[in-house]
Amino acid sequence: MADNFPQLSDVLRCPQAPVDVNSINTDATPQAPGGKRETLEQFQPMAEELSELQERLFARGRNNPDHARRVLIVLQGLDTAGKGGVVRHVVAMVDPQGINHHSFKAPTQEELRHDFLWRVKKALPEPGMLGVFDRSHYEDVLVPRVENLVEEEVWKKRYDLINDFEMNLAARGTNIIKCFLHISPGVQKERLAARLNDPAKYWKYDPGDLDTRSKWAEYIEAYNELLSRCNPDVAPWYIIPSDHKWYRNWAMGRILLETMRSMKLTWPPANFDVEAEKRRLEQA
Repeated sequence: MADNFPQLSDVLRCPQAPVDVNSINTDATPQAPGGKRETLEQFQPMAEELSELQERLFARGRNNPDHARRVLIVLQGLDTAGKGGVVRHVVAMVDPQGINHHSFKAPTQEELRHDFLWRVKKALPEPGMLGVFDRSHYEDVLVPRVENLVEEEVWKKRYDLINDFEMNLAARGTNIIKCFLHISPGVQKERLAARLNDPAKYWKYDPGDLDTRSKWAEYIEAYNELLSRCNPDVAPWYIIPSDHKWYRNWAMGRILLETMRSMKLTWPPANFDVEAEKRRLEQA
């Protein structure tokens, strides 16, 4: 797909420390090709190219898993920011057999008996796969901090552990795309109200969301620190303005597309004699 868009990943790249997400406009639409209608028209050509690149990634994983690449999308954001929407509208543009989607909930008793990264390592994408973490290991420096679940010295040590973990993943061939879906308190309130006013959306509503909302400032402070401390070039954060769902989805698709283009993915070579197989087929 040929286009004239600049690298959106450069525009939405998280700034270097110190980070203050309150200074970043949640309803901005940088580099969008127009309004909602014009932007949505870009989805089909974007999906076509993404689908082919993802198939190349998958094919190389099947052909030579020991040397195959992986892609890992990490989605973080406050309640109603749109993590599920990104999965439905962006990740769904590619072949589901090449997707490894994992949603991290509160840790189970078994998971609590292990290091906090134990369950994360188990969910990493296999060679050739596109992995998606709907919430992630970053919950372990957000929730324990704000909810006072562990001592400060415990969650503070996790920043360095996460950096080492991601550095190792990148060194072994995983392209990591970390996205903070950034919404305003007003938009969150509107989305929570929409869930309460529509019986078809009751299942999406969690009374605990209001408890989390009451600690908005504390969670933003926690996000500012993790964005400041865990933002290396090999595993960068992107801050996605997410008040407009259509822009959020388009921006996520563009960043994924730019990342996969940068991987220079090619089809795997045949591991058999092509001409000999053609002759055999003629005789079959």
